[in-house]
Amino acid sequence: MSELYANEPMMDMYIFETTQNIEQLETCILDTEKAGYYSQNVVNEIFRIMHTIKGSSAMMLFNNISMLAHTVEDLFYFLREHKPEQIDYSTLSDLVLEVVDFIKGELDKITQGDKVNRDSTILSSKIKDYLEELKQQNAITELIEKPVIEKQSHYYIAQDKTENKINLHMYKAIIFFDDGCEMENIRAYTITHHLRDMADEIYYLPQDIIENDESIHLIREEGFQLYVKINKTYNEMFEFLKQTIFLKDLELIELDNDEEFKQFYKPIKKIILDTPPVMIPKINNQNYQEGKEQTITSSNQSIISVNVAKLDKLMDLVGEMVIAEAMVTQNPDLKGLTIVNFHKAARQLHKITTELQDMVMAIRMVPLSTTFHKMHRIVRDMSKKLGKEVKLELIGEETEVDKNIIEHISDPLMHLVRNAIDHGLEATKDRVTLEKPKIGKVTLEARNAGSDVLILVKDDGKGLNKQKILDRARENDLLIKTENEMTDKEIYNLILLPGFSTKEAVSEYSGRGVGMDVVTNNIEAVGGSVSIDSEEGIGTTITLKIPLTLAIIDGMNISVGKSRYTIPTTTIKESFRPKENDLIKDPDGNEMIMVRGQCFPILRLHELYKVKTEVTDFTQGILIMVEQDEKTLCIFADMLLGQQQVVVKTLPSYIKSTRKIQGLAGCTLLGDGNISLILDIGGLVNLNG
Repeated sequence: MSELYANEPMMDMYIFETTQNIEQLETCILDTEKAGYYSQNVVNEIFRIMHTIKGSSAMMLFNNISMLAHTVEDLFYFLREHKPEQIDYSTLSDLVLEVVDFIKGELDKITQGDKVNRDSTILSSKIKDYLEELKQQNAITELIEKPVIEKQSHYYIAQDKTENKINLHMYKAIIFFDDGCEMENIRAYTITHHLRDMADEIYYLPQDIIENDESIHLIREEGFQLYVKINKTYNEMFEFLKQTIFLKDLELIELDNDEEFKQFYKPIKKIILDTPPVMIPKINNQNYQEGKEQTITSSNQSIISVNVAKLDKLMDLVGEMVIAEAMVTQNPDLKGLTIVNFHKAARQLHKITTELQDMVMAIRMVPLSTTFHKMHRIVRDMSKKLGKEVKLELIGEETEVDKNIIEHISDPLMHLVRNAIDHGLEATKDRVTLEKPKIGKVTLEARNAGSDVLILVKDDGKGLNKQKILDRARENDLLIKTENEMTDKEIYNLILLPGFSTKEAVSEYSGRGVGMDVVTNNIEAVGGSVSIDSEEGIGTTITLKIPLTLAIIDGMNISVGKSRYTIPTTTIKESFRPKENDLIKDPDGNEMIMVRGQCFPILRLHELYKVKTEVTDFTQGILIMVEQDEKTLCIFADMLLGQQQVVVKTLPSYIKSTRKIQGLAGCTLLGDGNISLILDIGGLVNLNG
């Protein structure tokens, strides 16, 4: 976040909670569209979300967001109270999703530190027009005037309105927030801010929750005490307070008299808020079972929110500790010494370090469900614009990966889903002609594969046309082999190359010759790979193979001259010292080795990276057989140094900017102080052919 909103915990809380509410709102809309109507529970939930966003945005002075949320709140208030029968649900969903997109855009600006000044009046007017149409269609026009609120230093008093004195209730609430939620004073103030439009009088203890940060400790120890006079039944008040985010305990008592309110009554200068009267639909009284006292306790809740930057810092510290452990246990000064107690202590240190590392990694792991569910919106919007009926199926959404990897795969997945709908699925009438199901299906599937995660994007569309791909590749000079030597998979993978596109007409979604290569680059940036399978007339499957984590890996260290390299152990099949008669050369002079009747290419690291070494004879060095994406390669090195966990560091920016070195995924620091370069096996395999 930039300097504009730097060091503002209140802003962090606003962004976090508004983002959560917006995502929940979008999910509500997408789920209800499938049902074809808005249930009363959904209407109530959307009303609550918009009321919360309205209040918190006004408190943060984001008036364009607050006004827009207020307009949507009015719309759903009407739906909640009057339950009109004639509703255009499609238009309603479109309008609310427009609001979702608007607020998302403003939140992005806030996060980047840009000014939030986009005009929301046009969208608000569309919503107001829709509300007027609903009223006319359902012949409902009854309105009353909303009370104006007067603000005092630590409480609010409404101007005397006769309507508010009817059924006026007095409540005392004691609120405790979840342990570790932080900023309890700001959360307490948010509750009062949300109540100010409804209550006649509000008082609270401690009184200086905004001015005094020490009030946080008092709230944690004694709770936040709230005194309210309001035209709400006990159940209505209880339900309102129960929606408080990070609520741990709530005690709500309806008072028989105002004795406890008298502690707040003292002469004070009133400050009238600059808030004009607003016309709102009249509240209909509902029957609730009345209670006198009730407590809600989340005693089993053990989840707290942690700033992502703190997790990154913790991961860095654990990585440094892994390096420090290696530097101690592999210290060259210890060679030849018999130190039993030291080795015993070293084993205990390694056990603790490993457990700590596993725990930190587990904390960083997040399910793919959030990323997967975002695709519902993509499918919904494209289905409407392209006139195709599409069903999205999610499999394995509970699969977890490192949160840093999630950030890199969201955009590629979005592009692949768009491609599947735009390129892959046939038009509805064509599917009917082909005797396929009228509704096309796109499937997102995730599953674990060792230390990797496989994400599959499948469609049941027309599949890829091999001849068309070959023709386009030939036109753009992208063929690296003669056509008759290429397998089906190699032909399909041609569409991943830069500048390749089989789309005849450019659309707003795809077909510009960019996109698939960007997908590949994003996935390869996190050490992953992309592969394509297809069957014409049946469908296409694109598989993303990504590592579980980028932070710490198990590696095999090797030496080439004075240089050190690390190979991820998950890619190693075996290592061996070859015999002279196993070595052969192909017609092009490339070195190969025969292993159990199969030929595999050999890569000499000292030649690739121009490293001086005395070991150039295969029989004196070692071959490490590695495999990636079903391709095998034998890497020639001087010797194996041993296996250890290594902390992956990115290559320095000045190296990446001045020299484009292929086949390197990063670097690490070894226990003896040497720097080792981590090999990108996928890149080396592709480099070799």
